[in-house]
Amino acid sequence: MSNSRDILIQKRHESKLGGGEKRIESQHAKGKLTARERLDILLDEGSFQEIGAFVTHRSSDFGMDKQKLLGDGVVTGYGTINGKLVYVFSQDFTVFGGSLSETHADKICKIMDMALKNGAPLVGLNDSGGARIQEGVVSLGGYADIFYRNVQASGVIPQISAIMGPCAGGAVYSPALTDFITMVENTSYMFVTGPNVVKTVTNEDVSSEDLGGASVHGTKSGVAHFTEPNEVVCLKNIRQLLSYMPSNCEENAPSLPYQKVNEIREVLSSIIPENPNQPYDIKDVIQQVADEGSFFEVHKNFAENIVVGFARLGGRSIGIVANQPANLAGVLDVNSSQKGGRFVRFCDAFNIPLLVFEDVPGFLPGTDQEWNAIITNGAKLLYAFSEATVPRITVITRKAYGGAYDVMNSKHIGADLNFAWPTAEIAVMGAKGAAEIIFKREIDSAENKELAWKEKEKEYSDLFANPYRAAERGFIDEVILPEETRDRLIKAFKMLENKVVNIPKKKHGNIPL
Repeated sequence: MSNSRDILIQKRHESKLGGGEKRIESQHAKGKLTARERLDILLDEGSFQEIGAFVTHRSSDFGMDKQKLLGDGVVTGYGTINGKLVYVFSQDFTVFGGSLSETHADKICKIMDMALKNGAPLVGLNDSGGARIQEGVVSLGGYADIFYRNVQASGVIPQISAIMGPCAGGAVYSPALTDFITMVENTSYMFVTGPNVVKTVTNEDVSSEDLGGASVHGTKSGVAHFTEPNEVVCLKNIRQLLSYMPSNCEENAPSLPYQKVNEIREVLSSIIPENPNQPYDIKDVIQQVADEGSFFEVHKNFAENIVVGFARLGGRSIGIVANQPANLAGVLDVNSSQKGGRFVRFCDAFNIPLLVFEDVPGFLPGTDQEWNAIITNGAKLLYAFSEATVPRITVITRKAYGGAYDVMNSKHIGADLNFAWPTAEIAVMGAKGAAEIIFKREIDSAENKELAWKEKEKEYSDLFANPYRAAERGFIDEVILPEETRDRLIKAFKMLENKVVNIPKKKHGNIPL
């Protein structure tokens, strides 16, 4: 009896060692944690329960039958984050470089199936050299099995990917199919083809960091939603991210206990500059409206002309989408439309109400935008808002011009409530351009063209550069003072909490991709 106990204890010890002490030291020397150390930080203390600790690969080619390590390069199981069930896998770079074998993939698939059946989030910690070459096509098949499950789980449970080391080739597509990707600066990278292949095919000399590092994907490509300075911060931010979302699509967004106080925020009345062309930081508005310290920005360094993120309002979890006048005057372009559209669809999938702050002068003009399909990409944001059935409220702080007015969660595309501040300007275009078109003959025939132009610009501005024409039509539900915004929004979202929308029967829509 004692012998069988000893065998089990010995196997548990072997499994926890992964690739052995030397490889663990090598991992630490690179500034990286081991697969198990990462899980200790990610999950509530003592909550992790491992599944598949004794699994080994089945390959015998290239001498692999003499190299079998328990766990086969991935630690899988479940635990809790902030007391809520989550399923996890953590690739172990100390075992065959974290490469994916048939059984490695089977372990991940088993966890994914359990997460889907039990309606709990899935967090994947990726640190892998890619497909295990010695296994050939069965390794590739393993990747495809994972991809398929990512898609089946999409919109059913939240899926979060952390890139903690290399992630190349086929390995990048599983994270790309999940809801959020977070990368660690200087120690992680993602790319479909590595620097050596790039050099061979295109003759470009590029490092792994410059090709697919955290900085590149956080600012240029938008592949990474978050980039963090080290692994500890990365893992703790995943814990915070999950606090804003339900465990699955059947649950409502989380709500924390909240004690109502005086909700008037006088600071809001002084944020908008008197000059309508002067920029301001929309995050100042967000910070004043949201519960203190609750705003959690997504895609912070990508497409900075739109701001998206989670927050709490009166304790309730909400998603915020806001034009940013401090960057490119807050215009909509290819990247900001994609960024906003994706975030809106995530919130809608998981019953997270949407709050929109609008200050948009229109879509960015130019050949670069047209040739890169601003039409199709702008339509993604329009589509996302139009199909969203969660409570949706818009606050127009200043400009709402042209087609961008329609796209930014207008009443016409299904918004529940549309508020405007007295500084709002809702029109087809800015007064200067409009006057030039409408009053062209009068201006051309005037003795002093400059003076005539200014007079006509003022005439148009007085008529349209305000929220009252839209309010008369019912397109704006109410014009409110800025300082009243938080109080009105708390009450409005409370009123909308039982909203139900019946959508036409369909298999699914065809979003303009």
